[in-house]
Amino acid sequence: MPAALAYPLAALAEIAGCFAIWSWWRLGASAAWLVPGIVALVVFGWLLAQVETVAAGRAFAAYGGVYIAASVLWMWLAEGNRPDRWDALGTAVCLLGAAIILAAPRTN
Repeated sequence: MPAALAYPLAALAEIAGCFAIWSWWRLGASAAWLVPGIVALVVFGWLLAQVETVAAGRAFAAYGGVYIAASVLWMWLAEGNRPDRWDALGTAVCLLGAAIILAAPRTN
């Protein structure tokens, strides 16, 4: 599966799973939220495992930049906290780093 597809889907699954746990633990939501949260986290792990690379750590490292961008979008769209210029700059730096990790020419 291409990373350009797997990473955004993985970010959505990870944020959904983590938010379900956050909602139960911090916001007093029903423990029933844990069931879809756990399913989402399993889907997240499966999606990351679909990225074509010889090293899991490389897939995870590059995903980190995408996760940061998705988290800032979540903060804005789901929580109503508009990112400031530092959020935008930090996100851009992280995405650039992820692109370098993914696109670098490698012999292995």
